[in-house]
Amino acid sequence: MKWSQATEVGLVRRQNEDCLCVFPDLALFAVADGMGGHLAGEVASRMAVESLARQMRSEDQGDIVKNLLEGVRRANSTIYAASRDDGSCRGMGTTITAAVIREGDLILAHVGDSRAYIIRGNKIYPLTEDHSLVQEMIRCGGITRDQARDHPHRNVLTRALGTEPLVDVDLIRISLEKGDIILLCTDGLYGLVEDEEILDLVITAGGPDQAVRRLVDEALKRGGIDNISVIVVEMDD
Repeated sequence: MKWSQATEVGLVRRQNEDCLCVFPDLALFAVADGMGGHLAGEVASRMAVESLARQMRSEDQGDIVKNLLEGVRRANSTIYAASRDDGSCRGMGTTITAAVIREGDLILAHVGDSRAYIIRGNKIYPLTEDHSLVQEMIRCGGITRDQARDHPHRNVLTRALGTEPLVDVDLIRISLEKGDIILLCTDGLYGLVEDEEILDLVITAGGPDQAVRRLVDEALKRGGIDNISVIVVEMDD
């Protein structure tokens, strides 16, 4: 297994409210995209990945799925309490998309509109579904995917960590194959670069390091209007 990661503030935002984590010993990878007032988004995304990592390092390593789910739920409780108790953090929240690789399986926990993809052969497949207003509108046939890209409410989430006492978490599990490439990213990438373009940039790269750099550079070339975070994991054994 080979991996690489990068997070960039972009060309418009003053702060980077994204946070990512890579823990090779746990085979744990996660991206989080914070939201809130002054610096509160940065606080929320950091809390999310730190809380998740603490849970995944706990003594109970027997049930990875249960541990991953509990980690996300505890992150939600931690962020919600901080938002309630600290006026400077009022209303903060974050997305999270977290992946654990165990015994040839990929296990994902997902809340919000950060994304996970798998690249297998010459095709890219989204593994997560955005918890967003425009995704609901697409599902109901109200707008097309092309219209969603420029919709004025494209950043409105229907689910996030820290905004409610309890949170529903999507859990996804798939079997991996040699050569699979896993991509986690925030909307600073996919909001500017189409899925097929992401695919081309990754499969023509010389490995995860170059793939990550090319993806970030492409988002910056297209305006870098949001923070950009990317993790690429290649299954080479």
